[in-house]
Amino acid sequence: MVIVKEITAKELEQKLTAGEALNIIDVREDEEVAMGKIPGAKHIPLGQIPERLEELDKNDHYYMVCRSGARSGNATGFLTERGYNVTNMVGGMLDWEGEVE
Repeated sequence: MVIVKEITAKELEQKLTAGEALNIIDVREDEEVAMGKIPGAKHIPLGQIPERLEELDKNDHYYMVCRSGARSGNATGFLTERGYNVTNMVGGMLDWEGEVE
């Protein structure tokens, strides 16, 4: 059982507002992201993560985001098992009250 690190939408928003440089990965599908994503987030649909691992650096820390937190939780577990430093945003975009682009 992999221990998955978690952060709330509000905590992540506070980090962004404070000007922290964050690596946010949005694992939702294209049509969901088209409705708005966290500013600066990189879009990698969940199903593409295994084939796009070379785009992620194991020395960086990533925050995973989806609609409700379930798919990003799966992505976080998958990446954590492979040695990546990843945190899941629980509640997903349903809980996000910050800006979107």
